[in-house]
Amino acid sequence: MPDDGGIPEDMASIIPQGPVLLAKREMPTSKRLEFLLKITAAGQADPFAWYGLAMEYRGLAMTDEALKTFESLRSRSPDYVPMYLMCGQMLESLGRVEEARAWLDSGIRAARAKGDGHALSELEGALAALK
Repeated sequence: MPDDGGIPEDMASIIPQGPVLLAKREMPTSKRLEFLLKITAAGQADPFAWYGLAMEYRGLAMTDEALKTFESLRSRSPDYVPMYLMCGQMLESLGRVEEARAWLDSGIRAARAKGDGHALSELEGALAALK
């Protein structure tokens, strides 16, 4: 980076020139997010830590990161039932109803397989309420 705090030469070609205001998008953060990122960095964390990370991203309105984390959790621990409802609700709130439906359906199957009647009831209710 130049000493004057300007734009690095290798970046100048991709940044619009002229009277354009460049807005720096700061990523939301929290101590909880930092902690969960440290725990999950090695990749071997408990499913609850991955769930917590996805929920923290969701709470910070970082929905792309939340979805990626929910997807990672699903591939690691498909029997971790709470993620299905939370991800389904998040997708519904984003207007992504078909994706929400798919997550809730998967959650219903996982809850049945685990014999978790309470989660099954919540997932079925959420699925029935989808518009």
